[in-house]
Amino acid sequence: MSKNSNSIEFPKPKMISVNGIELEVFEAGQNSSKPIVLCHGFPENAFSWRFQIPELVKAGYHVIVPNQRGYGNSSRPTEITEYAIQYLTGDLVGLLDHYGYKDATFVGHDWGANVVWNLALFYPEQVNKIINLALPYQVRGEKPWIEWMEEIFGEDNYFVHFNRQYGVADAKLDENKSRFLRNLFRKNIPPTPPKPGMLMINLAEAEKPIGEPIMSESELAVYISAFETSGFTGAINWYRNLDRNWHLLADVNPIIQHPTLMIYGEQDTIPKSENLADSVPNVEVVSLECGHCIQQEKPEETTQVILKWLEQQSS
Repeated sequence: MSKNSNSIEFPKPKMISVNGIELEVFEAGQNSSKPIVLCHGFPENAFSWRFQIPELVKAGYHVIVPNQRGYGNSSRPTEITEYAIQYLTGDLVGLLDHYGYKDATFVGHDWGANVVWNLALFYPEQVNKIINLALPYQVRGEKPWIEWMEEIFGEDNYFVHFNRQYGVADAKLDENKSRFLRNLFRKNIPPTPPKPGMLMINLAEAEKPIGEPIMSESELAVYISAFETSGFTGAINWYRNLDRNWHLLADVNPIIQHPTLMIYGEQDTIPKSENLADSVPNVEVVSLECGHCIQQEKPEETTQVILKWLEQQSS
C-alpha cells in the first residue's frame, strides 16, 4: 500500500441524520456482518483514517468514518453542553441504528479513543470489539478532571486553558489555521523543554515548525480546508465538557470487558497506562516506533496490527 494518499480514493461524503443532528459520514465497503466505525481525534477528521479504509474494505469490513459533531460539515451545535459525552457516544449509536447494526467494532484515536472508551461504558451491548490508539482508558478519579489537571499542571495546560478562558484559544487558532495545523502535524521532534505559555496557542503563533512533516502539502490542505469550514470552537467544546463527563460517569461500571487492542506510539507525549489491564482485562497492547499520529505516521504497520488482531479475534 502506497504511503502517498494521493493514490488512495477517499470515499465521498454523505450527510446522515442521527441523534438530532447531521453527521458528515464517509463509508466504504458493503453493508455486511462486519461493520467497523473509525473515530478521529483532535484536531483531525475522518481523513486521518485514509490509509486504513481501503485495507479494511479488502478484508470484508463495512467501514464507517464520521466527521464527529463540531468537525467538517457535520452539525456544530452552539451550546457547549451539546458536546458532552452522552451526545458524542449517542451519535455513534445513532449511526449503528441508521445502518441497521446492533453492534460494531469501534476504533478511536486520541479524542476518538476517549469517545470509544465511554461508548463501551454507556452502551456495552453496541460494542463488540475496541481498538484504540494513543489514548489509554482514563479511570474516573476522585476529582473532576479539569480541577485535577489545574492542580497538577497549572493554568497554562491547554485542557485547563480551554475551560477557564472561553474563546481565547478558539480565536487564536481560527486566525492561524494553516500555521497551527502545519506546526502541529510533525514527527521526529527533537526533545526540548516545553516553552512557557499554552501549547496550542504557541503552535498557532510559532513562525517555524520543528521536526518533519507527517503529511504532504496536499494532505495537509484537506485539514486546513475542513477547519476553514468548521472553525475550532466545536472541537474545543469537547474539552469543555470533561468535568460534566466526570459527573455523568459517577454511577457507571468502570470496568470494560470487551476484547480490546491498545496501540501506542513510543515517542508520543501521552504516557502509556501502567495498569490498563486492571480496568480493561481483555486488552492486548502493541507499541509502534512513532509519535502521536500513529495511523498517519506508520500507516502500513498500524493497518497490519489492526488486521492481524481482528483476524485472531474472529478465529
